[in-house]
Amino acid sequence: MTLRAALTLRRSTRAYSDAPLSLQQLSDLLWAACGVNRAGGERTAPYWRHRILLSVFVLQPDGVTVYDPAEHALTPYMKGDFRALAGEQDFVGRAPLELVYVARGEKMADITAIERQLYASVDAAFIGQNVYLFCASAGLATVFRGALDKDGLARALHLPDTDFVTFAQTVGFSDEKPPDSQGKSP
Repeated sequence: MTLRAALTLRRSTRAYSDAPLSLQQLSDLLWAACGVNRAGGERTAPYWRHRILLSVFVLQPDGVTVYDPAEHALTPYMKGDFRALAGEQDFVGRAPLELVYVARGEKMADITAIERQLYASVDAAFIGQNVYLFCASAGLATVFRGALDKDGLARALHLPDTDFVTFAQTVGFSDEKPPDSQGKSP
């Protein structure tokens, strides 16, 4: 699929089936999100001041894992279904996957709290857009969200006081009708 075709199909979805992603789909999704794409450890998404500030927490029905881009692997974090805590909308918790973008505050100790929020949010948005484009190209649905109890989710995930949740992104299969678009320019 061309980039133009993926951009044509890119959209936010708020109705999901509970069908799980295959292991290959999950692997490809996480690599597209922020995987290592060059020998020097560079990522598919840019990041602020050449510091990797974010971790991608993967919430699934059977537990929480953290994506390790260097190993392209999921590291077990905790058991339990925390998906419903990743948002305030009614569809959250139904989709098979919630990605939660967690900023590692200790990596930003030299800047103000406002700058930490800003730079971590920008980095999360870069990753989120990669997820959108991957989902569009792979027939998956997604929506990037800030409507969640970030502090409550951070407590549930037992995050250190220096870390904070920036955004969450739902991923799954849509229960909505696909868009009717031919990729025409406005």
